Amino acid sequence: MTVSDGGTSHLSRRHLLRGGTLAMATAALSASGAAVAGARTRSRHCSRKLETVVNVKDLGAVGDGRTDDSGAFEVAYAFAAAGVSGGVGRVVIEIPAGDFLITRPHALLNGVAPPRPASGLRYAGAGKRMTTLIFRPSAGAGSYLCRNQDVWSNISFERIQFRSATPGASFFRSYSTGQAQDYRFSECQWAGEWEYGLALSGTDTNSEMRWEACRVGGSYRRAFLYSGLTRSGQTEPNDQDQFLNYWLNDMKVEYEWGNFLEFPYGGSIACRGGSYIITGKRPASTPEYGTTSTFFRFPVPQHHDSVQRFHAEDIRFEVRDPDVMVIDCAWNGGTVHFNDCDDTAFAFKDFSADVRPHRYTVGARGPLIRYESCQLVGRHEYRAPTRTTPASVARYDMCLLRNHSTSDFVVADGLGPANYVKFVDCIDTRRTSETSQPERPTGPPPCVGPCPMQTPSTATTQASPDSSSPTATPPAQTSSTNFSTSLVHTTTAPAPSQPTTATPQAPLPPADPRSEQAGCDLD
Repeated sequence: MTVSDGGTSHLSRRHLLRGGTLAMATAALSASGAAVAGARTRSRHCSRKLETVVNVKDLGAVGDGRTDDSGAFEVAYAFAAAGVSGGVGRVVIEIPAGDFLITRPHALLNGVAPPRPASGLRYAGAGKRMTTLIFRPSAGAGSYLCRNQDVWSNISFERIQFRSATPGASFFRSYSTGQAQDYRFSECQWAGEWEYGLALSGTDTNSEMRWEACRVGGSYRRAFLYSGLTRSGQTEPNDQDQFLNYWLNDMKVEYEWGNFLEFPYGGSIACRGGSYIITGKRPASTPEYGTTSTFFRFPVPQHHDSVQRFHAEDIRFEVRDPDVMVIDCAWNGGTVHFNDCDDTAFAFKDFSADVRPHRYTVGARGPLIRYESCQLVGRHEYRAPTRTTPASVARYDMCLLRNHSTSDFVVADGLGPANYVKFVDCIDTRRTSETSQPERPTGPPPCVGPCPMQTPSTATTQASPDSSSPTATPPAQTSSTNFSTSLVHTTTAPAPSQPTTATPQAPLPPADPRSEQAGCDLD
């Protein structure tokens, strides 16, 4: 087939690729080495421009949700691995709209030796839900759609939905001793029941990972992002404290059950913007988690320096059940910071006053915990590994405590009085029960300044009882109040003195109907 461009006919990229790669998809995949060799052979017949993009439909993928497309994705990855030049990847793998069934583990990404370390691998879909990869291995446990064993850095996934059709399968395993790092997920989505979303293991890097405008759905037997898988040959678990710098921005985190972020090791995490909701409950209690599902779980106290840092900002949480926790942190140092977050959406529920969605185990050196401009439901729980009361470690600035007063907001398990927690300019139930609006005035406000039609002397004069002159009645006392927190100003007219005889005055003109300030000149 030819494509016309300004009167010149030439072969389209898709049809040029299809001629050789369909045969490679059926004959060259008996082993990964054969796939790479076939891809290299094919690359010699393609121009450098054609090597930069490969579409899985050119490799035989159907995308109907029923046909097994594993082979096409394995060839696409082999083609990308063969295209590395100077340590840099040169191939973008395109996945058009459709439902692509994958049954073999590691078919999407199989980063193991012999491919040499490389930087730059990109998967581009048509859009969330438009491009869907359905992962259905024969067994769930231990089956990963992707694996990177210290081969690739700078990996990007864009506009793709990943769905587990085998409960307990996992999306990505990343093992690193220094190479695997710099992952980016943009406008992606996860659905189905997974064991792990992304599981990190090794001794170094596995760092600098970013999620932008992604949706995390489905459910997780362990966690969506789990940092701390152990591996044979690893002597010190804290070696994984080199796993650092994870940024999650504008996320829609709405899944059924499980943990979102779980970091036995590693840290330095920032979550900014988004909606975080756990919609259901774990189907059964487990020894490690019970029935609890947690957004942020940091279960290990001891870490290296610069690891224990967590920041959450501009996030709306929903605590729909007593088994939902926002954070469960056992760090013995570092910082935890929530800024402009709200978890009060279900504060009207009967159970809300008793929930404890924020829990900390604190020691002499922290962690230092701060909430700023947050709206908080239930109580917060603080515990200590010893009965020694820590120094001041927690501070709440300009927060709304939805269900309790500052005196009973903190549950101090084994710590005695919670004098290590400070509240600054917070509003609690003692103040929210008062009216927040000033009372409506019952009459018109007084004139500001003397009216030109009336003087103070004439307002307080009264004719003699035997006189035929009109009688002026003393005005009622009036009061105006400014409800500003910085100024309260009250004006009261003086009480009338003894009646005096006054020169008869002309009656006042009627008030302008445009004004409630009777007798005031509007001009």
